Amino acid sequence: MRPRALEYGTVLTLVIASIAVQLGLPTTDLSRFITTVLQAVTLVAAVRVSGIHPRGGRIAALVALVAVVGSAILWAVRGDYPPAPAAIVTGLLVAFAPLAIARGLIHDLRESRVVTAATLAGVLAIYLLAGVFFSFAYGVIAAVDGPAMFAQLSDPNRQDELYFSFVTLTTLGYGDLTPAGGLARAFAVTEMLAGQIYLVTIVSLIVTNLGAARR
Repeated sequence: MRPRALEYGTVLTLVIASIAVQLGLPTTDLSRFITTVLQAVTLVAAVRVSGIHPRGGRIAALVALVAVVGSAILWAVRGDYPPAPAAIVTGLLVAFAPLAIARGLIHDLRESRVVTAATLAGVLAIYLLAGVFFSFAYGVIAAVDGPAMFAQLSDPNRQDELYFSFVTLTTLGYGDLTPAGGLARAFAVTEMLAGQIYLVTIVSLIVTNLGAARR
């Protein structure tokens, strides 16, 4: 079996980097382009780490790379960064990367029967990608009907959606942003439940058995 710790660690680092860029930098054409590049590279790394290379994942990774190149060309020609390629790459990332990582983790556990730091990095990457997935869903809701997303904002941006997603995923509940419509509330409740169930089952199980042989 190939050494996996560095590969899963790379995926986790890329996911953290893309989230940090979106939350830490002002929303500009440059920050959106950097995020798109990081997410496309994350998808490629996730498909590679799966070790199985499903056809759908490879096609998604290729489409994401094409979207990055296309967005760079459009940015140079038009003078502003188009929103569509960024949305496409984010959608592909949240649709394929968690499944690819999960398949890789299952394959490695069956082969080695040992829970390692690489396993922990993989399950944490899936957890963070869940937050990105729900932020993408909130973005879709806001694009369809902005006032239906947040009671405090009528036109939320990507930072607002990502921030709210992780506040909800970790059940902090600051209350500065609250869902307004029924669909937004349903997604928020689903995210809270999914985040807590994942932490107390999958993550806790991996941490408990870290370094132990799997029977």
